[in-house]
Amino acid sequence: MTSRRDFIKKSALASALVLGGNKLLRAEKESGERVQGDGKKPIVLSTWSHGIPANDAAWKILSANGKALDAVEQGVMVPESDPKNRSVGLGGLPDRDGHVTLDACIMDEKGNCGSVAFLEGILHPISVARKVMEKTPHVMLVGDGALQFALENGFTKNDYIITPEAKEAWEKWKKENNYNPKGDKANHDTIGLIAIDAAGDLSGACTTSGLAWKYHGRVGDSPIIGDGLFVDNEVGAACTTGKGEAVMKICGSIVVVEMMRNGKTPQQACEEMIKRMAKKQSDWKDFQVGVLALNSNGEHGAFALQKGFQYALAVDGENKLYDSDYLNK
Repeated sequence: MTSRRDFIKKSALASALVLGGNKLLRAEKESGERVQGDGKKPIVLSTWSHGIPANDAAWKILSANGKALDAVEQGVMVPESDPKNRSVGLGGLPDRDGHVTLDACIMDEKGNCGSVAFLEGILHPISVARKVMEKTPHVMLVGDGALQFALENGFTKNDYIITPEAKEAWEKWKKENNYNPKGDKANHDTIGLIAIDAAGDLSGACTTSGLAWKYHGRVGDSPIIGDGLFVDNEVGAACTTGKGEAVMKICGSIVVVEMMRNGKTPQQACEEMIKRMAKKQSDWKDFQVGVLALNSNGEHGAFALQKGFQYALAVDGENKLYDSDYLNK
């Protein structure tokens, strides 16, 4: 039986923890830095600076008590339709043969998922991926089959496969690189977007035009469930960006979610995944990978191999860009 003295001690300790936590929140708010793990909902978390307009679109849905699934789809559609974006959508840089091929996946709070890869000429591959999830018994459709499915479901094929600006960059690349694809730290700007809505449900989306100058037919981590994106409503969600081959070698996103399942915070899980990648891949200093995580409590984390990874966070009606911490210092 708890004595009066024990009760007073426990109450004092709890009060101290609350006060300490409030001081930390105030201090970080005053410094302009976002607290990682304050547990607020809804939240939108996405990769890179193009995550800012993507988050804005997603937030409009979440702030009206909409579903996370709708929010993540609408969010990534923004960079998909931006012709100036060189790594997402039809404005993306082509493969070495001059083809812009698109990859995307989406996953909801029930574990349902859909994906398309090596798709050409469709403005919003993320929406085709959602149709795959909702209208077929499959998870992934690729190439001509994905295009056929898109056309049968009301999508329109665009007449061009490469923008004039991207074509000019491609022509220059061919002259300077002898038709030889090479990955680098700047060739990586996929958008991954994960969100939790007011009801506490998680969803995620990932879409990209893939590695610039890649071999024709190459598919990276972005449309692969468990690599570029994974969602488990009981635990959390994660998404990755960067060199897809490096992420695929360790099944990056599902590793992060499983670490959270085993008790790690989102930040700890992101850091452990990146450290595992560095340990397993000796050339890790030569490429970039970033990872984001969001758990079912609304806590988030971000980490990268190299300096320069940025992520966008929308919460409490505020949408800001942050610099991620990184391993290679």
